Amino acid sequence: MTSSACPPLRADLVLPCLDEARALPWVLARVPAGWRPIVVDNGSTDGSADIARRLGATVVHEPRRGFGAACHAGLLAARAELVCFCDCDASLDPGLLAPMAARVAAGGADLLLGRRRPQGRGAWPVHARAGNLALARMLRRRTGLRLHDLGPMRVARREALLGLELTDRRSGYPLQMVVRAADAGWRVAETNVPYLPRSGKSKVTGTWRGTWQAVRDMRRVLAEPPRTGAAPAEGMSA
Repeated sequence: MTSSACPPLRADLVLPCLDEARALPWVLARVPAGWRPIVVDNGSTDGSADIARRLGATVVHEPRRGFGAACHAGLLAARAELVCFCDCDASLDPGLLAPMAARVAAGGADLLLGRRRPQGRGAWPVHARAGNLALARMLRRRTGLRLHDLGPMRVARREALLGLELTDRRSGYPLQMVVRAADAGWRVAETNVPYLPRSGKSKVTGTWRGTWQAVRDMRRVLAEPPRTGAAPAEGMSA
């Protein structure tokens, strides 16, 4: 008897990593079955790469420091049609990406972002929220997208992402992805995801100084002129 059930959805999951030895076991244990976790080590000194490898992840070493450098190295190493991104600090559950990936695969969005909803005290410091709110407003003025969060949990098709030709290798990478997707006419959407207190201290938004450095990086992205001729995401309606 032939089964009509669809094969399980598969994706590659990019996990930028800098000194996340404590969080990695929790994070990798929650990767959806059949997915390939790609841990991009960005210069860890706490054995993160060895832990990830021992737990079955593909490990990519990116010597250039920067969130964007790590994310893009993971994208280049990905081979699945769908690529997902998630922080590696245990603030977000990778298992939540399965329904998000299914939505993109079904054509419900071209780029789907996880809108962080903090759970408990300390999950999202006030300075980080303030910076995120300022960026969301700037993004709305630049693109018209009415997003509430520019969080790190997201899903899109690999070839379409490569077609955006992302160049930022610092904190502006997530924003540049959204801006260039909007310029290309992608359907960009968001869905709520619980946001937990992270393991350890954030390398980007752990302080006011780090937060506003990220804001400056992203302002530079917003100042870029709109790109012309960018290819739409595969499967987009005309």
